[in-house]
Amino acid sequence: MLKKGDKVALVCNSDQRKEAEREQILQLVEKIENMGMIPVYGEYLYESLSGRERAKILMDVYRDKEIKTIFDVSGGDLANGVLPYLDYEEIAKSTKVFCGYSDLTTLINAIYAKTGKASVLYQIRNILSKEHEDLFHIDYEMVQGEDLQGIVIGGNIRCFLKLVGTPYMPDLTGKILLLEARSGLMAQIETYMAQLSQMGAFEKVSGVLLGTFTKLEAIKGLPGPEEILKPYVREDLPVAVTKDIGHAADAKAIWIGKELGKGN
Repeated sequence: MLKKGDKVALVCNSDQRKEAEREQILQLVEKIENMGMIPVYGEYLYESLSGRERAKILMDVYRDKEIKTIFDVSGGDLANGVLPYLDYEEIAKSTKVFCGYSDLTTLINAIYAKTGKASVLYQIRNILSKEHEDLFHIDYEMVQGEDLQGIVIGGNIRCFLKLVGTPYMPDLTGKILLLEARSGLMAQIETYMAQLSQMGAFEKVSGVLLGTFTKLEAIKGLPGPEEILKPYVREDLPVAVTKDIGHAADAKAIWIGKELGKGN
């Protein structure tokens, strides 16, 4: 996906970065430079901008022919605000790859829904804590059924559900639905599972891949996400769990919009 000499853009389509994070961003810039690439970024990372303004910056990056890959370093709540202002025809023609995680689940899935292009669910700041030679190799364990087959959609469960009822929701039919979360205890995760069930998601998908659920799994004695999910899915739906995808600092990357394990 990347090679030495490539220009890569750092953008912020969700919540602005805090001033206290500036040093971490500078460390990331240095790391990227040490890997032989050229980071392109600006003060907009730290500015409170409207969805329209953030979308303009992103489209300027897409139109810059020298930039090869786009890394979103943000997260939070605001990413879906850019969706109406993007030029999806321009994005569809681009060879650039967009990478982000958490709240960028909304943007990544919207790109797939509107253009058919795949993006990467990954937080580039993770390279400061650990590098993976096998960044896209995901180990998972089946807890129901025999295997997962299909194109992966989804990501952060709370943020993915923001797309329900919008033109940016991808078609669920035959897809592997990836779900993970940073926040949320049993009640919050169960209500998300109930919503997915009530909208018919689990009848349409070919399987479910559960990543890490950080807050839920941090408290001993609480049911795991697979236990919370179980009452909402049919017995013949393949379900798997993985520790490789989520909000941990050593989380790996996964393509959204490609078949699981392919094109990496």
